[in-house]
Amino acid sequence: MIQLKNVNKTIASRQILKDVTYDFEYGKVYGLYGVNGSGKTMLMRAISGLIVIDGGKIIIDGKELHKDISFPPNAGIVIENMSLLPKYNAFDNLKILSGIKKIATDDDIRRSLKRVGLDTDVKVKKYSLGMRQRLNIAQAIFEKQNIILLDEPTNALDDEGVKLIYDIIREEKERGAFVMMATHHKEDLSEVCDKILNVSEGKLLEK
Repeated sequence: MIQLKNVNKTIASRQILKDVTYDFEYGKVYGLYGVNGSGKTMLMRAISGLIVIDGGKIIIDGKELHKDISFPPNAGIVIENMSLLPKYNAFDNLKILSGIKKIATDDDIRRSLKRVGLDTDVKVKKYSLGMRQRLNIAQAIFEKQNIILLDEPTNALDDEGVKLIYDIIREEKERGAFVMMATHHKEDLSEVCDKILNVSEGKLLEK
């Protein structure tokens, strides 16, 4: 379980997250919606450990973030401005990334790329925005991560790519992962989410 208890975050005198409290369960898909600047991405950054909150607690499987652990131990993240290595193809990008944890096999990498429809040796520098997004999704799932945070996962994808991502999200849920996705597209929420949460002026409200 992932527990948020009175989570607060202020940047440049502006409170981005305001007393956010919620318990998230594995095996469910949570959808976040709200206008730009409402706090959706900041909430994901907080859960992923990419920022340190100003107040409250984030507890992941009984361990407090930035106290007992620095980052969630097994998280896949797609958040704005992801970095890819342009000189390498998709397989080599994930192969290099796999060297950090050393838990994914070459077959795991190939399987994840096949799932997102990237069976190609083309170097990333020649990728379209949609292809880059597919590779971002692949890096979030190739190590069988149990926490998956997706910020606008269908951005830049055509209809075929959107359907493919929906299928992946459902499969990850069935595998038992906790999936959170932030989006402006209400059709994304209705298609795949078990819980729909509105982020408004830093507060989290269940629909």
